[in-house]
Amino acid sequence: MENTVFADSARGRQLSAFNRLLDVLDELREKCPWDKKQTLQSLRHLTIEETYELSDAIMRNDMPELKKEIGDIMLHMVFYAKIASETNIFDLADVLNGLCEKLIFRHPHIYGDTVAETEEQVKQNWEQLKLKEGNKSVLGGVPVSLPALVKAMRIQEKARGAGFDWEKKEQVWEKVEEELSEFKAEFNLSEPGKTDLEKATGEFGDLLFSLVNFARFIDINPEEALERTNLKFIQRFQYLETEAAKDGKELRNMTLAEMDEYWNKAKQTHRN
Repeated sequence: MENTVFADSARGRQLSAFNRLLDVLDELREKCPWDKKQTLQSLRHLTIEETYELSDAIMRNDMPELKKEIGDIMLHMVFYAKIASETNIFDLADVLNGLCEKLIFRHPHIYGDTVAETEEQVKQNWEQLKLKEGNKSVLGGVPVSLPALVKAMRIQEKARGAGFDWEKKEQVWEKVEEELSEFKAEFNLSEPGKTDLEKATGEFGDLLFSLVNFARFIDINPEEALERTNLKFIQRFQYLETEAAKDGKELRNMTLAEMDEYWNKAKQTHRN
């Protein structure tokens, strides 16, 4: 009776579907010419692409597309484990059991006697536990290949988890203003020919880092904020292109003032 109930439960359906995926992948790996050829290295760039597609679906709040992209990512994760199992390095059970053990170890406030009543305490415990696992630095877990904006956010979050952070947002904003002043001083706008581009680039990096820091401090995700602005710009620029074409105009033959007229209309049409 218990097995029948379990099979009809949500967990039972999920396990059945996951088992079906494993069966399908086993068959594809054995019989499909493309799947048979895949290696860890050949899948890597495809996984990166799928991750960005998942991110796009989240940004658009497109639930049907999100379901599809989660499936694609899950396929890749299972595929990597399958390839590793073929040389007896590890298999999917090792991956999942290892994950469970890590989650249990890093949540002693749930599975042990440690007290953590706030999100901040959980993050601090998490970073300290990672050091016990063998990480030589709090920042050691930040992937080298992360995009710079996301990497800045993660570096700052991890430093905060170790207790290295500002106390008040006003202090962080003062740092932004300080970095802006240093950038302006280095990037001599009145005499551009005298600008030391190398130093100016460094100061601009410092300014961006401080802005990311301030965004994090006031609970704004800078990556998400910038992507929203990217999408807004795309919408408005495509409106400009479309409406200008309707009027028989080509951008290459238009003045900036003419483009601005369409741009201002686009701002009214696409406010968000």
